[in-house]
Amino acid sequence: MSTAIKKLGQGYWTRLMTVIGFGLLGVLGAIWLWRLFETADFGVAPVYVASGAAVLFMLLVGGALWWFAGSNATSVDFLVATEGEMKKVNWSTKREIVGSTLVVIGIALTISVFCWIWDFAFSTLFVWMRVLDMRN
Repeated sequence: MSTAIKKLGQGYWTRLMTVIGFGLLGVLGAIWLWRLFETADFGVAPVYVASGAAVLFMLLVGGALWWFAGSNATSVDFLVATEGEMKKVNWSTKREIVGSTLVVIGIALTISVFCWIWDFAFSTLFVWMRVLDMRN
């Protein structure tokens, strides 16, 4: 088994973000394990058990990350291809995003006012017809 990184110059950003994301999950998992075992009673000081569990978990996560993002040919090809496809995406401009957001907010407000008007009209009609009792 080779320890060299496959396709070293390719897929830099997807590999980096994958490692950062899973590394963060690994750190949070290690913190969780630390807190889980810091009060455990296994006959030794709880700090040893907690730190051992956290370090072991981080080593396992680090090894899995190395395998996934560096040495497994299938996952490395996937990450490289993902970065290639992301470069082909036509990203919206800030002006388009702001315009689309304003349209969505405007339509949502229009629909909510429309529903409120009809709700008010029907509740008024049903109170007038004495179907609803609004004394409460």
